[in-house]
This record gives sequence, C-alpha cells and structure tokens, in this order.
Amino acid sequence: MSATMSRAEREEFLAGLHVGVLSVASPDGRGPLTAPVWYTYQPGGTVNVSTGRGTRKALAIEAAGRVSLCAQDERPPYKYVTVEGPVVMEDATDAERLELARRYLGIEGGDAYMSANPGGSQVMIRLTPEHWLSRAYSDG
Repeated sequence: MSATMSRAEREEFLAGLHVGVLSVASPDGRGPLTAPVWYTYQPGGTVNVSTGRGTRKALAIEAAGRVSLCAQDERPPYKYVTVEGPVVMEDATDAERLELARRYLGIEGGDAYMSANPGGSQVMIRLTPEHWLSRAYSDG
C-alpha cells in the first residue's frame, strides 16, 4: 500500500538529510545526466545544489534550465520525494558551501572539505519546485 505525502510531509522529508539524485537532460542527446548530489532545502524555498563551474553537470543544467531531484529513504518503510522545476545558477558563496559540507560531513569534516576544496569555481543551482511526486509506504 502506498500513499502520497501531504505538502507538509513532503517538504519536511525533503528538508531532511538525504543524498539527492539530480537528473537533467543532456545537451548532446545521449539521454539524461543523473548524479548523486548534496543539497539544502527549507520548506517553501529552493533546493540548492553546488557544483563546479564548467562541469558536464553545470553545462547540462545551464542548457536545459530545468532539473529533477529525487530524495529517498531506502530503509523500510520506503519513502521518496521528487521535485522538478526551473533553475537559476549563481556563484556559490563560501558560507553556502560550508553549510552544505557541514550538513553532510559534520563540523570537522565540513571544515576539512572546505580546506581541501577552495571556492572560486563553484556555482549554486537553485531549483524552484514546480512539480512534486511523493510516496510514503506504510509498515503495514
């Protein structure tokens, strides 16, 4: 049995700590580019993903202007939320990158990540959710 999440449930789930899977149409026609990503999200806001400027991912996103992102919990009872919509790309600030690194690696690990990966060539992709898909499978 499956059930679509309410707006509050899906936004709360998406705001939780998950590795997202981002998909974007590939400009070379080889099919979609799909990659695991770190992201941040606050209910009602944008989904924010950082990537290197000039990477295949950034170039595909810039060309398409839209992406999809799926976050899941692979532990029973399974849940997922997928969002799709337009994106804006901006220079990523060090503060945003640090927030993202600490979210996934903790304070010490995030600080070490930032030291090993200096900024300057990163962009922040801001996805405005237009379309949502969600499921929360029950224990029963």
